[in-house]
Amino acid sequence: MSHQIKFIMVGGFLGAGKTTTLSRLAKYYSGQGLKVGVVTNDQAADLVDTNALRSQGLNVGEVAGACFCCHFDALMETIEELGSNARPDVILAEPVGSCTDLVATVIQPIKRLFNAEFSIQPYTVLMKPSHGRKILKNDKGSGFSPKAAYILKKQLEEADLILVNRIDELSVEDIDELIQLIGEHFPGTPVLKTSALTGEGFDALTAFLEQEGDFGSKILDIDYDIYAEGEAELGWLNSSVRVSSETSFSLDQLLMDVISQLQTSFKAKGVETAHLKTIGLWEGFFGVANLVSNESQPTLSLSSDCTVNEVDLIVNARVACDPEALAEQFKSVLENCAKARNANLEFRQTQSFRPGRPVPTHRYAAPQ
Repeated sequence: MSHQIKFIMVGGFLGAGKTTTLSRLAKYYSGQGLKVGVVTNDQAADLVDTNALRSQGLNVGEVAGACFCCHFDALMETIEELGSNARPDVILAEPVGSCTDLVATVIQPIKRLFNAEFSIQPYTVLMKPSHGRKILKNDKGSGFSPKAAYILKKQLEEADLILVNRIDELSVEDIDELIQLIGEHFPGTPVLKTSALTGEGFDALTAFLEQEGDFGSKILDIDYDIYAEGEAELGWLNSSVRVSSETSFSLDQLLMDVISQLQTSFKAKGVETAHLKTIGLWEGFFGVANLVSNESQPTLSLSSDCTVNEVDLIVNARVACDPEALAEQFKSVLENCAKARNANLEFRQTQSFRPGRPVPTHRYAAPQ
């Protein structure tokens, strides 16, 4: 039997920074001379994360249409496809940011059904500061209902490691408060602090992930009715659009305008952003912009530094509102951004919906 594949799943709420974390981990393991495969996951196709990671030269597969737990067989088939040319040494898996109960429905099934093939590394869950602090403090101004907040808490509860991300955006006092809140709610769970953007704290993370032990064993006591209702409160939009103009325009400025104007629209409607991201792709150039809450600033997380006449935009929005209203706001903003550039829009595909009730392929009520 050949070597076991290290299976590293990185969870966390929408906008916690999972994709940036996986990108940095992929580069770290590749730098160690290891073959790395990445599996992204979403409730629909046209995922910004998949395109962003592939644009960085990574070997990426995507499980679309449902979470890993509900498409477990597709997850394993995708991992097999990633190894069609050469067996990977490491699989990095990024589940949907609104999903939880992943130990019982993903890690435990891998342990029981594919134990000889995989080595389960610590299950890491990223703490999203902007919403996590409010939810753990039971702040009524968190922007989400108690049912949606329930998901974030359950995600952290099943973690082998809680990673406080975005520390480059936080004061020392903010970081200390978050660590104290985590200690009060999840006593005994190890906590590390990092910035996926700058790499601060990553040495401690990679050292933790190298540990051997019985990881992925925290089976949740979870109410699937609350879980399903909390997830269904989020409007989901994935769209791909071609923007073309006879006049050249800045790709990065277009990305920021789309994000900023959508934020303004969401604030005006009084609906909370869970995560909003867009990627622009054209002839080898790409840029990415995102927003992680109504109170945050839009960020150009990957700059293209290019001027174009034509670009393919992919937009993913996760917002606490009706999906039809979300689609209307999105279309209005895109039309406004196009008009400012004398550009034409070609809507390739747009999906807007509420996630359905999770129905796991497998669920083990006790650890192996």
